[in-house]
Amino acid sequence: MSGADDDFAEYARASASQLRRTAYLLCRDWDLAADLTQTTLARMFVRWHQISRRDNPHAYARQVLSRAFLDHHRAKRSHEVVTAEFNDVPGRHEDADLRLTLIDALGRLPPRDRAIVVLRYWEDLSVEAVAEILGLPAGTVTSQSARSLTRLRHLLGRSAEPTSGNSLFG
Repeated sequence: MSGADDDFAEYARASASQLRRTAYLLCRDWDLAADLTQTTLARMFVRWHQISRRDNPHAYARQVLSRAFLDHHRAKRSHEVVTAEFNDVPGRHEDADLRLTLIDALGRLPPRDRAIVVLRYWEDLSVEAVAEILGLPAGTVTSQSARSLTRLRHLLGRSAEPTSGNSLFG
């Protein structure tokens, strides 16, 4: 990294939390505040060589942040329409109920087991990929997958023995 890049990185580390708090006061949404802060820092990075010569880069940051907020607000206002009814066609009711039931059952698994099941079956990753992501031996992923599926079947009121393959709905 160059000296200017180092200077910007130091500025960003020192100012990000203050910018985020300011952004939150503008939008009253922590997630949007984080996005606005990131937008502000990205825009500043592009022009850092000009900004760093100013006496007060934080004043410039507040200006960029305010404009980013207003741009977002204008864009939101021009594209989103608030209505009392949804125009989206909902999925089948049975699927929604099953999904909520399954998500509730997943929530009852210990965190590591839940991660294994989600990565292995919802994300459709191989045993080896899940093992690498979680830093576990492949054998542990295999055995915990089997135990977790048995537990899920029990929680869902199904037979503990799978009928075929690796299915959550055995």
